[in-house]
Amino acid sequence: MIKTRFTEEFGVEHPVVMGGMMGVGRAGLVAAVANAGALGFLTALTQPTAEDLLEEVRRTREMTDKPFGINITILPTIRPVAHQEYVQAIVESGVKLVETAGRNPEPFLPAFKEAGIKVIHKCTSVRHSVKAEKIGCDAVSIDGFECAGHPGEDDIPGLVLIPCTANQVSLPLIASGGFGDARGLVAALSLGADAMNMGTRFLATKEADIHENVKRKLVEATERDTALVFRKFHNTARIFKNSVADQVAELESKPDAKFEDVAPLVAGDRGRNVFQEGDLEAGVWSAGMVTGLIHDIPSCDELVRRIVSEAGEIIHKRLDTMAVG
Repeated sequence: MIKTRFTEEFGVEHPVVMGGMMGVGRAGLVAAVANAGALGFLTALTQPTAEDLLEEVRRTREMTDKPFGINITILPTIRPVAHQEYVQAIVESGVKLVETAGRNPEPFLPAFKEAGIKVIHKCTSVRHSVKAEKIGCDAVSIDGFECAGHPGEDDIPGLVLIPCTANQVSLPLIASGGFGDARGLVAALSLGADAMNMGTRFLATKEADIHENVKRKLVEATERDTALVFRKFHNTARIFKNSVADQVAELESKPDAKFEDVAPLVAGDRGRNVFQEGDLEAGVWSAGMVTGLIHDIPSCDELVRRIVSEAGEIIHKRLDTMAVG
């Protein structure tokens, strides 16, 4: 067992986190992650309404009595989102852990703090991590360039970004982006983090409520099977490389390209069809470079136990034999 400041302060058994994933962070997967001793987050905006989110919290509690959290992402969307309604639902739910991502969460912090909710803010730069600490967040999840979703605009990989952030922030630190096995956990701890976050790796688990075609594709993929889109619009996103990603790249390459030109290709409904129907070319779907490290589809319990066990072996056996006297 590996104990860190993160496990102690957030009440989880292992320093492993499954952050919010749009269309994926539902009750069954989150409960399985929690029961495995890790920390999982329901994705608030996966639910059509705030009332649906409260129902999903209820469902999760029917499947686990261990800690879990709720993710809320604050980013521009094609369809406007009533963020304040979701925040109020989170407060009413009684869940005590929240992961915020995207824009500055400061407007929502008073409501969370009054309800005794701890806030982990997902950042993509040192400066934003410092800001998160200053405004009163309880932890930072620092996302390197390797990550799925939005890696920011600085293009700094985790090997540099994580220790740079650890040098500047005193809060518990979660390393995100490119993590998927025991070696990653040991590396994260060595770089100054208190836990590691996995998103894409949890897609390829038995409990992930997505089509088997997606899971099998992740197993077959290599580290070269992702693409960056929205660079031109300063809202970079890393997605799985498919024909739709190629179309987006072609449209973006035009000198007068606007987001409206690619919007029909990247609509959320199309991405949901990938996960639900298994048509891998139906739309875009997020995936990180960790695809190169995914070789099987275990249960969440099997995955977390394997990571923690192998990490312990690396720390106590391999590294000990390399110690300099």
